[in-house]
Amino acid sequence: MSRTLNAAAIASFDAEVKHAYQDAGAKLRERVRLKSGVVGSTHRFPKLSAGIASRRTPQADVVPMNLQHTNATLTLEDWNAAEYTDVFDEAKTNISERAELAGAIAKAISRREDQLILDALEATATTLTVAASVGGAASDLNVTKLRRIGRLLGENGVGEDEEITYVGSHQGKESLLGETQVTSADYNSVRALVNGEVNSFLGMMFKWIATRAEGGLDKTGNDRTSFAWARSAVGHAVGMDQRMEVNYIPTKTSWLANMLFSAGSVEIDAGGVVEVTTTEPA
Repeated sequence: MSRTLNAAAIASFDAEVKHAYQDAGAKLRERVRLKSGVVGSTHRFPKLSAGIASRRTPQADVVPMNLQHTNATLTLEDWNAAEYTDVFDEAKTNISERAELAGAIAKAISRREDQLILDALEATATTLTVAASVGGAASDLNVTKLRRIGRLLGENGVGEDEEITYVGSHQGKESLLGETQVTSADYNSVRALVNGEVNSFLGMMFKWIATRAEGGLDKTGNDRTSFAWARSAVGHAVGMDQRMEVNYIPTKTSWLANMLFSAGSVEIDAGGVVEVTTTEPA
């Protein structure tokens, strides 16, 4: 095997990885408050408390609201997705095999990015909760639970202009698709049964997470924990975004394709996060 690799071949593979990354997509990146190009090992998202107006009294001193300035701090974590490969032997390169490798590397990074955000949601000390009993004893995801989410966020002051996202399991999606209000054109202008998907309903965007080795959504016994949140309530900072390296390793007599990634996530405002418990029988 040649120990030199054409720069064009490296650039082509790097482009393939980025293309696969964008296609597979980190499902949650665009649903949170995102900061790219972070320098350093930590990042702070500022948070400003709500204020209360005071009634004006003629010739009296104004009363300041004394807004509280706080920060939600996250620590960036470094990750890589690497694989030794012989597919870069220019005399034998199989383009299909190379594309498979690119997809595997990109999807591994995208799943990890999702998990950073899911872990931040899991760590959120929110008091806004929806029990499994809402909408029926020990019930799975249903419209009643979704309505409760909207009520809790609204009562907590989450504005109507906020983008709300719900992340759940595919078993939860199956349950929701059994609700007439979701699938019937009499209630929902988006015909969910046409393509078997629920992308938006009751003012929320839906993201469905598969069972993943990275952890995914926590399930204890039959109880699944899922979340709904306002975009501004969760922060995600990226220091190094999908950087690909391809190097020849003499001791392995192989090329090492390695994608580097550094990011972190944090809850900014627990008042914009709802924890939902559903019952999912095995």
